[in-house]
Amino acid sequence: MAKTKPGKKDLDSYTIKGTNKVVKVGDCVLMRPSDSDKPPYVARVEKIEADHRNNVRVRVRWYYRPEESIGGRRQFHGAKELFLSDHYDVQSAHTIEGKCTVHSFKNYTKLENVGAEDYFCRFEYKAATGGFTPDRVAVYCKCEMPYNPDDLMVQCEGCKDWFHPSCMGMSIEQAKKLDHFLCSDCNSEDDAKRSLNGYPASPISEPKVEKKHHCLVVAPA
Repeated sequence: MAKTKPGKKDLDSYTIKGTNKVVKVGDCVLMRPSDSDKPPYVARVEKIEADHRNNVRVRVRWYYRPEESIGGRRQFHGAKELFLSDHYDVQSAHTIEGKCTVHSFKNYTKLENVGAEDYFCRFEYKAATGGFTPDRVAVYCKCEMPYNPDDLMVQCEGCKDWFHPSCMGMSIEQAKKLDHFLCSDCNSEDDAKRSLNGYPASPISEPKVEKKHHCLVVAPA
């Protein structure tokens, strides 16, 4: 058992008040904000301890929502996207409202149904500087934007790159009805060996061909 300050003891778990949900170190939790109009804060529990009066406190590592970061929310940020920050804090365990799951980006895109307590994280965030790790990610489409898992994209059967329907002059409804798709560049070429296979619905469904390795700086270095 880890050492604690005199009068304090480490706990293996904490049961959220009024529920039967058990929180352990490493779990992700929803914490009550001081402003009731705001959504709950999301944090990862690093330590649980009780003092001599049995008051339970948790050391947490905060997740930031894009709008809480210095750069703000951008077009490619998903609705359920979070950044794992280097901001640690100690809070009363009574502020924990519930548990949630913060998935890896890849695992999140494989979910058949995204629940209210499902989030994803693909960046770590330095709260003081606004820096991200990694600071570069693969981009897609003519607009050269990173993949947003909330947006439908279609894959070109020629170059194998991925495109937003809107960037190709199509509506979402039109894109969903397509059996085959060629981007404007490939469509103008005489390619007798075009693939007649359908396309998956997102860039994560199959490996992206790495011949195009565009990168985008997400935040200033």
